[in-house]
Amino acid sequence: MTVSTTPLLPKILTVFGTRPEAIKLAPFVLAANAEAAVEHRLCVTGQHRQMLDQVMAVFGLTADYDLNIMKAGQTLDDVVSAVLNGAGKIMDEWKPDWVIVQGDTSTAFAAALAGFHRKVKVAHVEAGLRTGNLFSPWPEEANRRLIGQVSSMHFAPTGWAEGNLLREGFDPAIVEVTGNSVIDALQWVTAKLDATNGEDLFPFLNPAKRMILVTGHRRENLDGGLERTCTALAALSDRDDVEIVYPVHLNPLVREVADRVLGDRANVHLIAPQDYLPFVQLMRRAAIIVTDSGGIQEEAPGLGKPVLVTRDTTERPEAIEAGTALLVGTETAPLVEAVTRLLDNPSAYAAMAQARNPFGDGRACERMLARIIRESK
Repeated sequence: MTVSTTPLLPKILTVFGTRPEAIKLAPFVLAANAEAAVEHRLCVTGQHRQMLDQVMAVFGLTADYDLNIMKAGQTLDDVVSAVLNGAGKIMDEWKPDWVIVQGDTSTAFAAALAGFHRKVKVAHVEAGLRTGNLFSPWPEEANRRLIGQVSSMHFAPTGWAEGNLLREGFDPAIVEVTGNSVIDALQWVTAKLDATNGEDLFPFLNPAKRMILVTGHRRENLDGGLERTCTALAALSDRDDVEIVYPVHLNPLVREVADRVLGDRANVHLIAPQDYLPFVQLMRRAAIIVTDSGGIQEEAPGLGKPVLVTRDTTERPEAIEAGTALLVGTETAPLVEAVTRLLDNPSAYAAMAQARNPFGDGRACERMLARIIRESK
């Protein structure tokens, strides 16, 4: 009997469930699927069902496993337990060598824990982000710290994130600065937009006006913060040289505030949540971006757009330090003042728009995959 001496390929299971995770891991999935030196499979949890499917379509991804966990009225406990059990069964069946998770979602935490329970190596993409406050953002700050404790490889997007991990005592040998994979995704989509007439995606926009793009949906801002932000936007909409575009999150609490405070404003467009490709086009079209999103703090600098962050803390201080973003909080007056200054002071605008991008060169996923292959030999 002849015994094969061909080495087994390392088996990599990538798990994601939300739109931001899908965007940031799509370039990795594309690279891993094309790499002959690994065997790769994709598991989606469906934590953001509709928005997740949209990103999958943009990048042409097909899941090998779909947990489809979302149910009406479920709690964070329900999400975590569904992913823990579902991803765990897949790992029991396929027996991967690595499980790849991104960021700080309930999907990422539960999938990492399922891998740890089976002694599967966990690679944490976008490791090392910290605010220092377990409840801001909530539950993300706790999730990313917990994922770190069960990870065998920490892919830090920046030197600042790497420093956080080293100060917490993680072995430098398993921490690597890769850049942020959102820049990989942004460059991929920008190239796709450049091949089309992207400006036709939003014919209602007035080219004579400067557009302010808004996103707002975080849990910690639903207790008054979002309403104060919308009140500031209402005041700014009185200017005749601007228009505001707000793709409103599907959360009914968010929609109620946006409709009530901004629904009757002529210069405000409350539109449906956008697929990733048209949203990137909106970012390119915008003069200023107002957001409580973490990912947009990373993407906008790559497009030369000033970002005003409507949060009290940020786990991305690199953007603040680089001058591309400003933390304005959720009070009405500071946001009005910051937007007005950017609109009326060309020097202030240029200082933010021309600041350097601290989040990488678009080769993060290439570095991650290469490191996993090396670690698997």
